[in-house]
Amino acid sequence: MADASIALVEFPADDPQRALGFWRGVLAADLAPRSTAEGHGWQTHAGGTELGVHQRGIGPGDTVSLPYFSVGDVAATLRKVVDLGGSVVHSGQTIAICKDSEGSPFGIIGSSSHEAK
Repeated sequence: MADASIALVEFPADDPQRALGFWRGVLAADLAPRSTAEGHGWQTHAGGTELGVHQRGIGPGDTVSLPYFSVGDVAATLRKVVDLGGSVVHSGQTIAICKDSEGSPFGIIGSSSHEAK
């Protein structure tokens, strides 16, 4: 992951409207509804590290704040996660949810997917 950078930080919310007001107020963040390809919720689209908010759920990445690291090769990175003692919670071609060797969750997103937003 030498080429990795934080692409997105995701915040699940029990009350999404309250969370949107909070992040818009604290960071003056322009959170807009996501496109179908981006999934549910709201996200900034200013380039660089993006901020996302979505309704809290029970799935991977739906219960705690989650950083997404931009990587060049999702499949190769998933292999490294497993080889180094981590686990893959949800695997996708462009986005995946993992846990590190200590059980902390994080996401990876293919850099070409992040650039297409």
